[in-house]
Amino acid sequence: MTAETSAETYTNPVLDADWSDPDVVRVGDDFYLTASSFGRAPGLPLLHSRDLVNWTLVGHALERLEPAAAFATPRHDCGVWAPSLRYHDERLWIFWGDPDQGVFQINAPGIEGPWSRPHLLKAGKGLIDACPLWDEETGEAYLVHAWAKSRSGVKNRLTGHRMRPDGTELLDEGKVIVDGDRIPGWFTLEGPKLYRHDGWFWILAPAGGVETGWQGAFRSRGFFGPYEERIVLEQKDTEVNGPHQGGWVRTPSGEDWFLHFQQRGPYGRVVHLQPMRWGQDGWPVLGDDGAPVAVHRRPALPPQPPAAPATDDDFPGGRFGRQWQWTANPPPLSASLERGDPHDGWATQHSGDGLRLTCVRSADAHDLRKLPNVLTQRLPGTPCTAEVELRLDSDEPGARAGLAVLGDAFSWIGLQRGADGTTHLVHRFAEGVAEAERDAAHPRLASEGRARLRIEIGAGARCRFSADTGDGFRPSGPVFAATPWRWVGALLGLVALAPAGPGHAGAATFTRFSVTPS
Repeated sequence: MTAETSAETYTNPVLDADWSDPDVVRVGDDFYLTASSFGRAPGLPLLHSRDLVNWTLVGHALERLEPAAAFATPRHDCGVWAPSLRYHDERLWIFWGDPDQGVFQINAPGIEGPWSRPHLLKAGKGLIDACPLWDEETGEAYLVHAWAKSRSGVKNRLTGHRMRPDGTELLDEGKVIVDGDRIPGWFTLEGPKLYRHDGWFWILAPAGGVETGWQGAFRSRGFFGPYEERIVLEQKDTEVNGPHQGGWVRTPSGEDWFLHFQQRGPYGRVVHLQPMRWGQDGWPVLGDDGAPVAVHRRPALPPQPPAAPATDDDFPGGRFGRQWQWTANPPPLSASLERGDPHDGWATQHSGDGLRLTCVRSADAHDLRKLPNVLTQRLPGTPCTAEVELRLDSDEPGARAGLAVLGDAFSWIGLQRGADGTTHLVHRFAEGVAEAERDAAHPRLASEGRARLRIEIGAGARCRFSADTGDGFRPSGPVFAATPWRWVGALLGLVALAPAGPGHAGAATFTRFSVTPS
């Protein structure tokens, strides 16, 4: 979904889907953005723009999460939290905190890679939102990070370290450089981004919680403080709740801009672009004097054609596009080769078009939230219709495949093979508190083993399911309200599975996946 634009203006959000905790950097005339990917693989999405308004997804920096065994099953709110993206010494660097392991970094000579293996820079529980700084004037390097109370018992403070310039080691035990408990009215201080400007060390960091908070700025003459603070972006009388956590970037002509997120329930954290300037008192001014803008003059950059991260997919050669992620680490390539055919996770490559997913056997076939083999993409933030064509290529009783909306609650529609060999159209769901799915509509025969599946996603992420098994689209079940996970927006998903048991359970083929604005 693209941001509404004209020749002179743009409309927020510029990324209307769950690109959570964005950070941005400029390299020459190119802007790059990364975002949290939590427990999905591949992780650390990489987006590219030339005008800060139109973005495309160009790849991922993290092929799989490590340690691989720990992410072999879904851990939806774990993994990669709030990365920072920087350019130093002719390399791109990404630092992030895994709340259960510590602070990691990877780097590459360019956006296309190759990206290094994750290097654990600081081990520990609850270390999140890490950001480096290389001081070009002194040659010193620093790191700041926040804390997750759920793992460490600590929050609302930022810890700073000196760091080796090669990013491989911290040089001290760390010091609390900003304590939010000492600032009246501040709570849940996190997400710091570290900069040097006009002789000051700057930390741009949000507080107040993702749905209700604000963006803060801190400055000090020395890295370890003391810091003074100011709120520089807040909701005020706009409809943009909790505007915060993002990154500052400067264009080649010297314009300053700030990209941040807004929490929108099942749609996750959508990305806004705010103008930024430096006031006469030396402090940054974001948006319209500290309030988020809805429509604004475009950055003074060469005009670009409208663009947005892809959603549609014809799956050429059985390969899926960059917009798709598994809900956990896929099987290693070596295991696929041992089976005698080339796989990308649970998808078989072949000479034609269409996504051929293995019907993975699982004791958790009754609960999509527990399955690693759901292929997902972000739920668009505006009303739309998602469609895909499905053929169930399995004779295994209980084998099934379909199109899902996945979150703390889930619902899916698809085909299932019966014990008598017949194929049925089924539509199932599970509430957030439910431990197993149940029927959302009465099953009906689908004699050809084919169906065109549709989800109409309306305002408030209210989803209407329907299917065409040869006699036109017919609605199925009541409206389903999509829900997020704890930190993750709802996802669209494709899945093929079978009950636990021995042997290969066949496959399902998906073709012509599309997302059409309503």
